[in-house]
Formats: sequence, structure tokens, C-alpha cells
Amino acid sequence: MPATHPDDEAVQQRLAIREGVAVGLATAAYGVSFGALSVAAGLDIWQTSFISIVMFSGGSQFALVGVLAAGGVAAGPAAIASAALLGVRNGIYGMRTAPIIGPGAWKRLAASWITIDESTAVALAQPTPRSRRVGFWVTGLAVFIGWNITTLVGAVIGDAVGDTRAYGLDAAAAAAFVGLLWPRLKRMQAVAVAVAAAVVAAALTPILMPGLPVLVAALVAVVVGLFNWLGGSTDTSAASARSGLRP
Repeated sequence: MPATHPDDEAVQQRLAIREGVAVGLATAAYGVSFGALSVAAGLDIWQTSFISIVMFSGGSQFALVGVLAAGGVAAGPAAIASAALLGVRNGIYGMRTAPIIGPGAWKRLAASWITIDESTAVALAQPTPRSRRVGFWVTGLAVFIGWNITTLVGAVIGDAVGDTRAYGLDAAAAAAFVGLLWPRLKRMQAVAVAVAAAVVAAALTPILMPGLPVLVAALVAVVVGLFNWLGGSTDTSAASARSGLRP
């Protein structure tokens, strides 16, 4: 393989920085929604901010507040389980990004915090090892900082609104999660997984306590997804970077 010219490498790193910052800004906008919806689900401002800092996975966070909004404190265990199930994918991303991060216990610990859809997608899209590393760190930090700032802003706005049911916000968490899912439905297999999970969740909602239908539906989605009956696979990471959404 021919060596990369220093000027070319510098250009690639600048492009990686530009892409990472752009993705970070686009993603941060959704933090306002999470902050407001979290308060609508019954959490206070500081609990909402703490979740964004510690959990830092948009899909998991929306799943958590969605279940809490439906079932209150009693649905807490199911809400946590739903969020954890969605967060498993970040561990898979870690296997892809480990060679990019390089050795070092503290570096890997910090990287695990920001190994998300966006940082993984931007890093893997870069052509050289250095630009991949730059893309990973810039994107991850940009999303982390922006997401937590806008989460706080959204929580303050939601707290100021007062009774969220008067504005119909008690159902907004579910709507927001559907908004995160919609851009992923670009192939028949993804549509089949979504439809199967939705049918199971809808059928079990009148029977099981809040939160449990989501977990059962997730297991159904895993089974349907593993068989891949309709063929083809989607690159969810790349889709996340392009759409600015965090599943």
C-alpha cells in the first residue's frame, strides 16, 4: 500500500473533524426532546441530566422514559431492561472500534463511554487510521457535550410547562421513539422486524404490566431479525450518521 502524503493526511483529518462536528450538532438537537419527555414521564431535571450523562444512548434513554411514562415507577424494572437491551449494540460497536482506539486502559474506558452509532459510523467512514481515530473522538465528544447541554435545556422547558397531559405530552415519548425508528425502515427485512414486534406489543399490552410487552416484542424482533427471511442487511451505523438520529 502506498504511503499517505502528509498533506493528504491533514486534509482527511480536517474532513473527519468537520463531519464529526456536523453530526454532533445535528444529534444534539434531539436532546431537547428527550429532556422534555423525561420530565413528562415523571423524572426531575437532575435525574434527567444524570441519565443522559451515565447512560448516554439515545434509543435506550427514549425507551426508558417511554416505559416509565406508560407505567410509572412500577414499570421501573421493565424500563431498565428495555433500555439495557437496546444498549447491547454499543458493545458490538466496541469490537469494531477497538483497533481504532488503540491500547491503554484509560483511553479504552473513555472510548467506551462515547462508543455510539454516530462515533462508530464517522470513524469507519474515514480512509486512514489517523482520520478514523480523529473522527471517532471528535464525533463522540461533540455528541456527548451537545446532547447533555440540550437535555438540560429540554428538561428545564418541560419542567416549566407544568402538567404535560394538558398538552398531550404523556404520549410524546412513544411518538419520539417511532421518529427514531422510521429512518431505519428502508429494507423489507427491517419492516418485517418492526411490524412483528409492533403486533406482539399491541396484543400483549392489555394483558401484561407496562414495560413487559416491549421486552417480549424485542425478543420477537431478535428472532425475526436472525432468520433474515427477506434478505439483505442494513448498515444502521451509516444510516445513523446520515440522519443524525440515535437509535
